Amino acid sequence: MKTMQEGKAIIKAYAAGTVSKDMPVFYNPVMKLNRDITVLLLNSIDKKNMQIALPLAATGVRGIRFMLELKKGKIKSISFNDNSTEAVKLIKANLRLNKIKLSKKISVTNLDANLFILNSKGFGYIDIDPFGSPNFLLDSAVKRLGREGILAVTATDTGALCGSYKNACLRKYSGKPLRNEFCHETGLRILISKVQSAGAQYDKALIPIFSYSKEHYFRVFFKCIKGKKKADELMKNDGYIVHCSSCLFRKTTKDIFNSNKCPVCGSKVDYAGKLWLSQLWDKKLVNGMCKNIKNLKDKELVKLLGIIKKESKISSVGFYDLAKVVKHNKLKSVPKKDLLISEIKKAGFKAAETHIRPNSVRSGIELKELTKIIKKINQ
Repeated sequence: MKTMQEGKAIIKAYAAGTVSKDMPVFYNPVMKLNRDITVLLLNSIDKKNMQIALPLAATGVRGIRFMLELKKGKIKSISFNDNSTEAVKLIKANLRLNKIKLSKKISVTNLDANLFILNSKGFGYIDIDPFGSPNFLLDSAVKRLGREGILAVTATDTGALCGSYKNACLRKYSGKPLRNEFCHETGLRILISKVQSAGAQYDKALIPIFSYSKEHYFRVFFKCIKGKKKADELMKNDGYIVHCSSCLFRKTTKDIFNSNKCPVCGSKVDYAGKLWLSQLWDKKLVNGMCKNIKNLKDKELVKLLGIIKKESKISSVGFYDLAKVVKHNKLKSVPKKDLLISEIKKAGFKAAETHIRPNSVRSGIELKELTKIIKKINQ
């Protein structure tokens, strides 16, 4: 057991050479960024007096950071829960360590995560941050998520969502993955579609307001809008992305592609979906988060938000891996990313780097036009 600091919280946690679900109480220091972004997002939304649910609280670090770092008036109550008696002991010890007393406002329970949620009257913010798939908690979380509530979902089973285990993705997420250069984006969009379908059955439209892919996990924040019509409208944004690995042709479609041949080169194409085809971010929220980040010193967080701010202005699904484009078209060299983005903009298209993959560009430009620009730069 080690004593450490994360954000403004001081906690005791089990130290392990390899982070795994077999730890007595799970704590992953790599997920600090996940918690940093959550604090920043909650401080940037126009929402007060939140009833916060942490069904998988583990060490309690996330909730303790909320208590110490969220702005005054944000929290009405925080409910910590974990199915592990050892975790509950540790949560209580860490609360004492941070001089936070249990009260009507702050509670700790030792229940199955689903029972904890279903036994409640509802919450304005529910955080699902499991080891692996979030599926086992989606139904109960959606049932108890209030109007205008925020649902935060983490998925660490990127192997399934990104196409290493296609059958697992179909079984768990009702979507076919596609293992290629933008597999992390299709995985993220398949996850979004899955969560939204869980909401739609209860007439709740779950709109992504902030999404990202980082190392071994995906993270999405949804805003809940109640109503049958809203849920119906939202589901119309589901569809597929078709891709040709031979010539890099891609297109999005609301229906399954009616041909298995590429319209450009005639090779066999593949597809991913169903998946979410609309925006991954609320631009206003992203701008607000970037304003609130000014005094933060975490370079990784500042860099990530800076990239997402520019990326959020582009609605295109998928992106171009520059090395792949150059290799497939037998071009001279990969141009500098900033120069290429500038030239794409001069040609009348939006363009930005993507946080999902290094040396890649998100843009609505067609591959043929992109290739022309790279050739021109290489002259």
